[in-house]
Amino acid sequence: MKTINKSENHSEKKQHKTWYKLDLSANVYPTLQRRNFSNVFRLSVVLKEEIDPDTLQRAVDLTLPRFPTFKVALHKGIFWRYLEPNDHPGPFVMPDIINPCMPMLFKSNNRYLIRIYYYRCRISLEVFHSLSDGSGALKLLKTITAVYLRLKGHEISNTCGVLDINEPPRPEEMEDAYIKYASSRVKRPRSQGKAYRIRGHREPFYTLNIIHGLLSVQEVLQKARSYHVTLTEYLNAVLLYALLEKQKADHVFREHPVALALPVNLRNIFPSDTLRNFIAMVYPSVDPRMGDYTFEEIITHVHNYMRFYINDKFLNADITTNASTQQSPLIRIVPLFVKDIVVKQFYIRVQDKQSTAGLTNLGVIDVPKEMREFVDYFDVLMGQPFSLRTNCAVGSFGDTLSINFTSTIIETDVERFFFRKLVQEGLHVKIETNRDMNRSEF
Repeated sequence: MKTINKSENHSEKKQHKTWYKLDLSANVYPTLQRRNFSNVFRLSVVLKEEIDPDTLQRAVDLTLPRFPTFKVALHKGIFWRYLEPNDHPGPFVMPDIINPCMPMLFKSNNRYLIRIYYYRCRISLEVFHSLSDGSGALKLLKTITAVYLRLKGHEISNTCGVLDINEPPRPEEMEDAYIKYASSRVKRPRSQGKAYRIRGHREPFYTLNIIHGLLSVQEVLQKARSYHVTLTEYLNAVLLYALLEKQKADHVFREHPVALALPVNLRNIFPSDTLRNFIAMVYPSVDPRMGDYTFEEIITHVHNYMRFYINDKFLNADITTNASTQQSPLIRIVPLFVKDIVVKQFYIRVQDKQSTAGLTNLGVIDVPKEMREFVDYFDVLMGQPFSLRTNCAVGSFGDTLSINFTSTIIETDVERFFFRKLVQEGLHVKIETNRDMNRSEF
């Protein structure tokens, strides 16, 4: 078995002089922070044996210095926020809680912006979105898990996203890839128009409702291929269908398009190894004012939308819009409190209103071959929505497709329409939830 020698771990060297600018995506999330909202997401791995918390803590302590952009604290300057190395003790692993992805206060938890939980066979990593997106955070979770299994006596290689904790971080892992690749000569407009907003009753503070569906990857792939679309396109179409059904059930006075906020992993478009944020948003939508759509028409519409918008030209224009704003000499000298006011109002009045729900697909998750026998499946949660809505997060490992809905509203109409449609399509679905089902019919 490979020996883990903390004294040989390069990363124990102090990096007091190092600090990091927030990347283009990261600048927005602290601005939106409020008492009952913090942009936190969760990744989990479910192993086939119960977690030993002491060994897990050792794995975290050994791993985190290899990921310097996660071992940081958020600080505020006159013009910008920035990340600085955090040498305080921690973060400390904790027993899991009922309502995950709770607001992350910047000065609590010894100023760490990540949390690690355990429950039975599950290890969960929660991350404040200013540090990273799902793809970057997944490498941290995989590496922690690999180191944990090594400490339990298993031989695990540094492949499939598991990083070598005895090697120094590479500069490209810490780069702001938005600035590096933003080179379009045209900027895309920011607003996609107003979308239908879900109606519902807000849950009490600190309540996050979760509905978790488990399916067979092969079953869903076979169904998607029968429509000649990808798995992501198929699930997008099912969710748009569910949102259309919800709008009909609401008997709204005036219909609006239903639209999804879909993050695209730009690492699949541009050759970047950054562990920080590197995503762009696209908004597949259906407008019921144009007429009634069959499910097949929705699928065709989504398929054509994805082919048209998800390419290097459109996405480069999108990130160039954001990059040009941040690099403007005028914007640079505006005090931070003014930037916060402007960004927050733009998000509330424009950005948040152009989608009905969020859907993210972390894609096919793989681990080193020596590690596969110890892993049951992976999970991803998008965390608390900013406004009254539901968010959907998808990930697959082996033949297990995990679909998680998170919301802060009592009603389960969208989730019910979504999973019932999958069942009507002939798919087998196992449902789990932390909801009090006496309050809402599913």
